[in-house]
Amino acid sequence: MTDLVIRPLHAGEHTLFLSMPEPPTVGMALLGRDFAEFMANGQYRPEWTWVALDGDTVVARAAWWGGPDDRAPAALDWFDPGTDPAVGARLLRAAGFTVDYHLMLPPGWREIPEAHRAAQLRITAAGAAGFVPVLERLRYRWTPADGLPERPARLTYEPVSDEAVLHDVLRRILTGSLDFHQRRAIERAGVEATLADDLAFLEWLPSPREWWRLARDAAGNLAGVVIPGRNHTSPIIAYVGVLPEARGHGYAFDLLAEGTHILVERGAEAIVADTDVTNTPMAATFARAGYPVAQRRLVLSGPA
Repeated sequence: MTDLVIRPLHAGEHTLFLSMPEPPTVGMALLGRDFAEFMANGQYRPEWTWVALDGDTVVARAAWWGGPDDRAPAALDWFDPGTDPAVGARLLRAAGFTVDYHLMLPPGWREIPEAHRAAQLRITAAGAAGFVPVLERLRYRWTPADGLPERPARLTYEPVSDEAVLHDVLRRILTGSLDFHQRRAIERAGVEATLADDLAFLEWLPSPREWWRLARDAAGNLAGVVIPGRNHTSPIIAYVGVLPEARGHGYAFDLLAEGTHILVERGAEAIVADTDVTNTPMAATFARAGYPVAQRRLVLSGPA
């Protein structure tokens, strides 16, 4: 190996990035993502996309993803360290981005030797650059072939018309949350900062707020909120939350079913959703609603 050159892409060099063979068992290949298309619409950008070159050969590569209007990348999600983890680590350190790394994996990746080896290579390389595994998430992908979940009649739904009510509902839902990122954010910065982060994400989505629904029980009391939406790739269930005083009745299923119907009524042919592996109640809710696990997503916290 000659002296490596590690640098971001120049404009129009996406074919250089694609010259490295694509691993079939982990990463963006599992989603069928078209790198050139995402580069063209601004979700990948030359300055966010780095390669390690041995002569003219790409021996490691990494692409950081963000929304078309974002000024900085939101996550690292395309990382191939080649055969040497040390080279991959050098590339990540040279790029210097500190956002989390999201490694997409097949559902049973630990029991699939090829997938396990490919995952461990990436975990080792990222770890040498300061990334730390913190969470594994289940990624669901619902299609009409899975069957529409029954729409229970226990709750009534209304659009979100009062910002103060929405903020109060989201703030109260944070109490006792089982979501890893919410719990960590509360520990680090408090409830109000966590609420602001949640709202910032929901407002970042390009889908309209008219899809958001507050739910009330038979007595007219607020019970929770569901936020079906769309990110820059597909329709999603962005948020399902039940108020503390309404928990224990299985309302998360009602909310998920309502969100699913709202998206289907607006033309969704596939719906993506996520929950933490450790959030067993929500995982059971997705299973009951007919959402199959399509992938697992390992999250590695970015270096400080």
